[in-house]
Amino acid sequence: MNAIALHFGSDFLSADGALDRQRMREHVFAHPEARQALEHIVHPLVSAEIQRRVAITQAACVVFDVPLLVESPRWRPQLDRVVVVDCTPETQIRRVHARSGWDANATQAVMRNQSPRASRVAAADIVIFNDTDDLGTLEKAAEVLARRFGLS
Repeated sequence: MNAIALHFGSDFLSADGALDRQRMREHVFAHPEARQALEHIVHPLVSAEIQRRVAITQAACVVFDVPLLVESPRWRPQLDRVVVVDCTPETQIRRVHARSGWDANATQAVMRNQSPRASRVAAADIVIFNDTDDLGTLEKAAEVLARRFGLS
């Protein structure tokens, strides 16, 4: 996190030295050029850690959870398949509120800075539509995929 402190200032780090995500989120939405600077710091670190972990894994399948898959051209060439779990914008707003306590306006502001839903779905090889809070349905879909990929 030294690079973050050097570029943005130590007030963007919490007392334990971790990124103050809320402060950074507010900053990059107020200053769009700051988002690029943050990405230039964070993305190489994330890539290096992913490469390190993939190199030592014995797993038959490695799952990447990539929030900026569509926004960043670096990810797709590294992946065999892209699975997108999709839901309606209303469900997304409700889930973010339940998880993070954000109001609808804050959530919609973040959503406006993400790639459109249609772009995420178009980038997928497989789409799982999950508009409920029933984890059992999602688990069944994951089991079907695991069988399809020869993992179970």
